[in-house]
This record gives sequence, C-alpha cells and structure tokens, in this order.
Amino acid sequence: MREKELRLALICYGGISLAVYMHGITKEVWRLARASRDWHAGEPGGEDCAYRALLDTIASEGEVELRVLVDILTGASAGGINAIFLAEAISTGRSLEPLTDLWLDTADIDRLLDPDVNRVSRFAKSAAVPVAWALSARRGGAALRTVEPEHRDEVRTKLAHFVQARWFAPPFSGPGFTNMLLDALAAMRAAPCGPPLLPDHQPLDLFVTVTDFHGYPERLRLNSPVEVAETEHRLTLSFRDAGGPARKLADAAELAFAARATASFPGAFPPFRVGELDSALATRDQTWPGRDEFLARALPRHHALGEVGRAVLIDGSVLANAPFRPAMDALKSRPAQREVDRRFVYIDPKPGIRSVRLGPAGEAQAPGFFATLFGALSDIPREQPIRDNLEAIDGRSARIRRLRHIVEAMRPEVEAAIERAFGATLLLMRPTPARLAAWRTRAQNVAAREAGYAYAAYGHLKLATIAEEVAANLFRLGGGGDRARQESVREAVWREVRRAGLTEAAAITGGAARRDVVDFFRAFDFSYRTRRLRLIARRIGELDLQPNAPRESLQAARAIVYEMIGRYRQAADGDGSMLVGAEHDAPGAMAALADRLGFKGLDDEADARLTEALAALPKLERRALILTYLGYPFYDIATLPLLQGEGLDEWDPVKVDRISPDDATAIRSGGAAATLKGIQFNSFGAFFSRAYRENDYLWGRLHGADRLIDIVASTLPEDRRLSAERIGELKSMAFRAILDKEAERLTLIASLIDQLRAEIGPPPSCRT
Repeated sequence: MREKELRLALICYGGISLAVYMHGITKEVWRLARASRDWHAGEPGGEDCAYRALLDTIASEGEVELRVLVDILTGASAGGINAIFLAEAISTGRSLEPLTDLWLDTADIDRLLDPDVNRVSRFAKSAAVPVAWALSARRGGAALRTVEPEHRDEVRTKLAHFVQARWFAPPFSGPGFTNMLLDALAAMRAAPCGPPLLPDHQPLDLFVTVTDFHGYPERLRLNSPVEVAETEHRLTLSFRDAGGPARKLADAAELAFAARATASFPGAFPPFRVGELDSALATRDQTWPGRDEFLARALPRHHALGEVGRAVLIDGSVLANAPFRPAMDALKSRPAQREVDRRFVYIDPKPGIRSVRLGPAGEAQAPGFFATLFGALSDIPREQPIRDNLEAIDGRSARIRRLRHIVEAMRPEVEAAIERAFGATLLLMRPTPARLAAWRTRAQNVAAREAGYAYAAYGHLKLATIAEEVAANLFRLGGGGDRARQESVREAVWREVRRAGLTEAAAITGGAARRDVVDFFRAFDFSYRTRRLRLIARRIGELDLQPNAPRESLQAARAIVYEMIGRYRQAADGDGSMLVGAEHDAPGAMAALADRLGFKGLDDEADARLTEALAALPKLERRALILTYLGYPFYDIATLPLLQGEGLDEWDPVKVDRISPDDATAIRSGGAAATLKGIQFNSFGAFFSRAYRENDYLWGRLHGADRLIDIVASTLPEDRRLSAERIGELKSMAFRAILDKEAERLTLIASLIDQLRAEIGPPPSCRT
C-alpha cells in the first residue's frame, strides 16, 4: 500500500461575527487531523467515526495509507483568531471543545460592549433607538426579511444597546476583548493534554497579519538618491513550533497579543496597545515570560527605540485579508516522511459579500460621499482578489512540473554518463560508506567537467544562494531584529565571501571549482544535500509502483531517506545558543555556524544509513537508486538555474481548495444567504443573537465536513477515486454525527436541526 501525506496549509479570512462560523470549520479540520493521528496509532475512533471510515475506505479501495497533517496556518482578523486557537490545539494535542461554549456565550453584543457605554450619552441617544430599529426594519430591510419572529425581540434589544454606545468612539471594549481571549486560551490549557497532531519531526508554522496604524520607516536602496524611506504598515506575527519531544507554539500572552491585534476591527474595537495586555495580565496575576524577546521580534522598530508601548495596532485584514504569502514562504522548510499532496485550503465565509457595505448593493448607482470614503479606507483593501497569490502558486507548481519533466528526460543520458565514468562493474558492487563517499566526489567532478562553461554559471548561482542562506541563519540565530540589522548581517557575510576571494572569476570556472569554494559548499550547503535526498525519495516512489516491487525494502529505504532529510533540517533549523554579533565579526560567526551545523558528521551518518538501505535491495532497484544518487550533480546543474536558487522541499505541485458556503452544497445550496445569519448587519449579525451564533456554528461544522471529505477523497489517483455514492454515504454519516453531537447544546435552533435531519435523510440501512 502506498504511503502518502495530505498536508494542509490553512488560510483563514476575516469575517467579523462570522468568526463563529469559522470556528465550526476549524473544529472539523481539528477533528480530521485527530482522526488521522488516532487511525495511524491504532487508537479507538471516538466521535470521529466518519473521518475514520473515510481513511479506511481510502486504504481499502484506493490502496493508499493516507495521513492528514495541518502544518501551516495563517489568518487575518476573525480568521486570525481561529488560526491561533487551531494551531494551539494541533501543537498541544488539546481540545477545541472548550472554545465552543465561549464563542456561543461571550461573542455577544452585551458582553462585548464597553462598560462605559452605559454611562455615556444614554439619555441623549435613547431617542435614536426606535429610529435605528425602524431603519433596519424598513420595507425590504434586512431585519424584516431575515430575522425570524421568535428572535426579533432579542435582536431589537441588543440593537438598542448597540445604538446607545457612545458616538464617535469604538463601542466594543478592548480590555474586555483581551480578557475574553485570555479566558479562551486558559480554558483550552485547563483541558487534558493529548498527543500533538503532528509527528515529532514536523514543524508547525502560524502567521497572523496585523496593521501598524502609524507605520514605521523602511529604507529602500535606489540609484539616486542612494536611499529613501517609505512608511510600512504591514506586520506579520510569526510563531513556530519546531517539533521534538517538548513541542511549544508560544506563551498564552503572545497568542492573546496576536489575536487581539489582528481582530481590532476599525471603528468597532479600539486599537490595541501592549499596555492593555500588560494590565490584563497584572489583574489576573499572570506572568509573561519572554515578553521582551517577543516584543523585539514582533515590533522590532519600536523595540529598538524603546517605544513598544506607543505602537498602535489595528485589524490585520485592513491590508492583508487573504494572507497567502507567509504560507508560501513557509513551504521552503518543510520536512517530509513520504509522498506529499500539498494543499492550500482557504476559508472564505462570505464569497462576494463585503464585510461592510454602505449604500445600495448594486452597481447601477454611483456611490455617495461616505460610501466612497469608507470604501477607499476599508472595503477595497480588505476585498482585493487573490489572483496574484494564486498566480504565484501556479508559477511555483509550473516550475515543479518542468523540473520533473527535465529530470525524467535527462535520466537516460545521465545514467549513461555515470556508467561511462565508473564502468558497469560499479553497479554490481555492494556499496560501503567509504565507497559511497568516494563515488559521490568522483561523480561531482565528472558532472562539473562534462557541464563545461555552464558549470561556472551554476557554481556562482550556488555560491550566492548559500551566502544568502548563511546570512539569513546568522540573522535569525542572532536574535533577529529590523530590516536594517538584517541588511547589516547580509552585507557583512558578503564582505567576508568577497574578502576570501570566493566570488573571483577564477574561483569557479567551466568544469571546476577551487578547493576553498568546495570547502564553503561542504560547510554550509544544506539545500543541495536535501534536494539530492528528495530526488532519491521520488525515485523510490517510482520503483514502488512497478509490478512485483520489493515493497518492504523500498519502504524501509524511503524511511531512512526521510529520516536523514529530517536530521539535516534539524541541524539547519535548530535554535539553541545565540550567534550574536555577525554584523561585526562575520568570520567568527560563520565559523561558529559551520561548527553548529556539523554537516561533515551528518554526511558520514547519511552514507552509513544509505549503505544500509541499498544493501537490503535487490540488484535492479539498488542499481536504479545508485544511478540516481550519483547522477544528482548532473540534474542539479541543469535545474538549479531554472529554479533561480529556490529550494523545493516538496516536489509536487501545490493545489488550492476553498471552503465556503458556496462550495458546500451537499445539504443545501444557495450559499451564505441560504445558511448563515452572521452576514446580517454588515457581518455583525451573529453578535446580536445566540440563536444566530448557534446557527452559524452548526453550519460551519457541516460545511467543513462536506468540503474536507471532498478534499481528502481527491488525493486518490483518478483511476482509484471513490464513487459519488460512497462519498455521499460518508458525508451523510458525518452530518448525522454532527447533529447528534450538537442537538443537546444548540437548544435555540432545535427546529433547524429537525429540518436538517429531514434534508440529510436516514442512514442507508434505514432507507426503503
């Protein structure tokens, strides 16, 4: 049976009160990942029986042993909050269940309003209450059309409270929001801790977008003038759980910082400042270890000036509502244990519906003054299409496809070159670690010589790529900082590279590289080593598909290859002791980095492990892998210029899937308008009624299950796809399990649950 990983990079859009709907979706993502972990561990299925049945079916009918991993999450605004909570659950193995009651109970206008609202201008504004209700309920208005009679009193009362909020000031409480987030994280961490939902070797990356209201200057290099300053407002808060036995994503205070900042919707919540979190933590008698280090990373410019308290942060979706770019960048450092099907899955709770709309919905009438002004400041930046992101993903996937085609087309010629250089007897010999190392060096020399003048271009590109990797590592291990320090470290590394003469024309010529250049490559070239191992892993996968293939030996070889990739990755990504002062002492810092990487010892270990793997294979498969291993320099010389130095850790094209009400139609079509209540009142609707929150949360779970089953089933090859009937049965099983689970909790929408049971229908065995 083939082993395969479905890796999900989850991108969560903003949506204001539709955060409750997205919680339902992310809860299903969590349950799918938990079911996959339990299925592979042989543990009982519990409540995730539909996903267990899906994995069983894929294994039995599709002959694929599939693992589902969620290893990259990004989010903005309400999506940022959900991404943070899901990342915490994946990293710690804790449950998302405690959050559901918090969402349903506390995401309410009466809980969110600033306490001072009740003491400010109540008398002056009381007359506005019936006016506001009359406007919302006018002929054709949202309330008259969509608010059910049994919920109108609740919505009327809470709308009155909302309208009585002080004018020209955010109605919602910032400190109250911060404490709500801290309560949610505390509730999660009070629950039992289970096994993490990722293997030990697999890192977890979380990125949350934030907008710096005042901005900060960034230096730009020009020809003339030499330098200019531009104000930058975009911030991306990044968190990484590097894996290992002691997994940890971040301190609760840091996650609350990110959640509060990214969801500071303009006009509704006051901007976020660090002092607000400090006060909340002090009141709760809660410590924040690592506060200074976190603020140095999150707000490097303010921290350098000693002004972190003056930073004013607002909603992350103002400038980046669809944060694809951080997820794309994270692909460059992903280890793999088996074949990978990489998906970017983005959650859009209301496709085509703007977060805030002023004026008529159509386009026939020109917008008025306020609609134009507000649209320029809010709607347009938040609602920009994701075409550029998708084109970048398509471009990356196209490069991967070209790379695979080039490698396959080159294979006969490369194998012939290896046989000419080594002779046919080489392939009959059993490798030893010493032989493998000697063969590797000889193959590299042959490839360089036969490449001729093309080798000089390849070598200088490789040198530049490695130098940039060294600078990036020294910047990271030196504590990070702002862009100015990053550029200082980079310049210092390049000064040392030039001082050593590595960039001279004579250092890398057609067919050869000077000894000091080779030593530089061997000390720092992480990417080359992992690219070579990944090519071997791919070749193992091809051999595994052949009739009568020695599956057990090939799977053992694949495990060894991926183990070594992980060992190299661990060396390159490790944190440990800091390497400071690279901008002042580049030679010393680079020497310390080389010792820290320890690639010579890892190369010896890799030779021994690969020898072990090759020795267990029959001659035909052993010959194919030796030819691939020794032929890799030929492939790399041809393909690295194509990739322009980009390391492709995952060799398969990236596919993009969406989860939205428009796509999940197994139960009901019609999109958000036919299912969600939170889209009312300019996407604030779910804050006005618990019944609305129950409705949206339930539909979030149902839509999440609907789309996730589709996505998981699509990992099978075309000739082994599950039938539409079988997929429908699995979805019905999931839907009924969700309704059975939630019926007791969601007491205000019992009629909807009954209606959904009728729409889904009885189990197959009960149908006549």
